[in-house]
Amino acid sequence: MGVSAWAAEQDHTGGDPLGSMQWPELRKKYVGNAPMQFTDKVIVRTPAFADDAMNVPLQVDARALGNVGGGIKSILVMADRNPIHEILTFEPLRSAPVLAFRIKLEQGSPIRALVQTKDGQWHVGGSFAQAAGGGCTVPGLTRADGSWSKTLNQVHAKFFSNVLDGPNNRRLRVQIMHPMDTGLVAGIPAFHIEHLELLDGTGQAWWRMELHEPISENPLITFEMPKEGPKDFTLKGRDNGGNRIEAEVRA
Repeated sequence: MGVSAWAAEQDHTGGDPLGSMQWPELRKKYVGNAPMQFTDKVIVRTPAFADDAMNVPLQVDARALGNVGGGIKSILVMADRNPIHEILTFEPLRSAPVLAFRIKLEQGSPIRALVQTKDGQWHVGGSFAQAAGGGCTVPGLTRADGSWSKTLNQVHAKFFSNVLDGPNNRRLRVQIMHPMDTGLVAGIPAFHIEHLELLDGTGQAWWRMELHEPISENPLITFEMPKEGPKDFTLKGRDNGGNRIEAEVRA
């Protein structure tokens, strides 16, 4: 590619290292005029090719920004080429800025984590995942067989020792039973979990999360938390149908 062609491509993608034509509009919508930089300090891990477009594994790790700009305010995860761009927004609060979960992909797409630090700066990392496609426009298994209503909003949660990151951390894995309908399947309206938070016995939140339709059915989310701290928590949330989620979580 010649210099002039390269410059033209860079102009159309806003300098995006993943070469996404959608990025300039997404930046305008979600970042606006706030200062932003691409960085390898925000790590997004996903398979190079996802065989199951309804269950694409994803890990976001922003720990390298823990001491930047006063600390992390929030993490927005999105897929450029999904019909619904937003996947989730995570406020780490007292937990580590690390998440693992599964998403739906309608087609191969850049997947990004936009991390806002408390000084207002945005730090953007991402990776490209190819996918067989159609993950957002077909019903999930429990929707197809009708079993979702029997388990709706049941919670399974467990703490684990985190041997990979040493003795000072513990891992929390949470699963909430929910069909997570995108609203893009004929005759099935959007129906998804929209808010989750983990509270200690004093009512203090350790993390908060806003979820969107591209999260996979029966979301399974892994968090990293300090080993020192309360042993008893309450998980609270709701879906967009007004159904409440509440469960005790004990270490």
